[in-house]
Amino acid sequence: MPNRIENFYSKLGLLRSAAQDEIRHAYLRAAKRLHPDTNTRPGETELFLDIQQAYQVLSDPSRRAAYDATLPPDEEIASVVSQRLLVSRKELSPLKETQLVYVLIDLSPAEEFKNIANSSPLNICLVLDCSTSMKGEKLETVKGTASQIIHKLNPQDIFSVVTFNDRAEVIIPATRQGNALKMENRIQQMYTAGGTEILHGLRAGLDEVRRYRNPKNINHVILLTDGHTYGDEQACYELAKEAAGQGIGISSLGIGSGWNDIFLDQLASITGGHTMLVSQPKDIERLLKEKFSTLSNTFAENVTLEYELGDGIEISYAFRLQPETDPIMCENPLRLGSILQSWPLSVLIEFIIRPQALQDDYVTLIHGNLNISANAIETALMPIPIKITLNVKQNSNPTAPPPPIIQALSKLTLYRIQEKARNEVAAGNYGKATEHLQRLATNLLGQGERSLAKTIMLEIESIEKKNTYSESGEKSIKYGTRALLWPEEKTI
Repeated sequence: MPNRIENFYSKLGLLRSAAQDEIRHAYLRAAKRLHPDTNTRPGETELFLDIQQAYQVLSDPSRRAAYDATLPPDEEIASVVSQRLLVSRKELSPLKETQLVYVLIDLSPAEEFKNIANSSPLNICLVLDCSTSMKGEKLETVKGTASQIIHKLNPQDIFSVVTFNDRAEVIIPATRQGNALKMENRIQQMYTAGGTEILHGLRAGLDEVRRYRNPKNINHVILLTDGHTYGDEQACYELAKEAAGQGIGISSLGIGSGWNDIFLDQLASITGGHTMLVSQPKDIERLLKEKFSTLSNTFAENVTLEYELGDGIEISYAFRLQPETDPIMCENPLRLGSILQSWPLSVLIEFIIRPQALQDDYVTLIHGNLNISANAIETALMPIPIKITLNVKQNSNPTAPPPPIIQALSKLTLYRIQEKARNEVAAGNYGKATEHLQRLATNLLGQGERSLAKTIMLEIESIEKKNTYSESGEKSIKYGTRALLWPEEKTI
């Protein structure tokens, strides 16, 4: 009997029931991703040879049959993660209208791997806005926090700092076991001047992380700014896409109300990162320390779901519920985020099912692979196959969704209400926007969230008088409702 590591299906990220066209497509995807001409990461040249061997066996019907005969009936794909997939409905009726189905994905380290994640070194660059608007308490708080972080780094960690305004400067080059006093002195020499051009800072920060980029490190850029960048947003997105392809995450902290939350949210989402609102300068220290603690607790960074959908099926919405709450861009692959050692990755995905998808006795909702790079695991990991198929029946009996999906939808409702209100304001439908906000405020009062409800009532007045939100109120509502999704018992 073959050893589990020789499971040819797991090498291609396939189920045992895979058809020949699925085997061919899986091989082509894996070959493109792992070919030695384009990928030189340690361990992946050997993995490329493994998938070639798997394809040679599985693509030949006679060799595949002989191989399958050596596998026990209950052969399972060995994995470093535990997974739970829940679907809101088991059956669909062939109706003439669009239907919604929700899938909840929970991923956490397998028991035997839970105690080895903390050995992964950090490779982190702080990219700090030093434009004129950062003068005073903001900059002084950033200086103090950065100095404290230096003293909490482990000897194997790699740390760098870039400042930017209308140009960028590397004030601490990427290094490990540096002279802490010298690094602190460099930080204390930071000063404010000029405007805000994020592209310069982001490019310099990514360059520093790339110097020591390694799949066994936690490679991440933390961007902190209090202002808008103008004209270079698209170039920043392109940099983020490059970073995502290299396994580098980007997270953002926006200070006050003068920054572009839509831009920073999308920038972080491209890499599976996280965006935070810093309401007051005094919050900078706490949020930066929390981010470093989260990164230090990472088991697997940049988890992605590569997928195929049938005709008439669409992913309309995806949201990471934990460990860090953020919307997920509905692109292929879905960048789900990170699995922490002490807290699972939980993602809710909303599917639209159109009538043309329901022509047969069953419908494949999604077919794809979870790609996971666990930093503390020495060998390259096989993709984890995901395939969800639902029965199609006339007059199917509707059943209640599993409780975890109901709970997830309930938690997400308030955040989605504020999204609808914001979209209505953008479309000029101010009456509908205030209706959504009234509903949101009523729900929050019922939950005892009086401060946030009061902020919403003030924003209703602003929309009624000025046809717009106030800049600070809009962000407070958005990130305030997002914060309500955080698990109360969460500890990092």
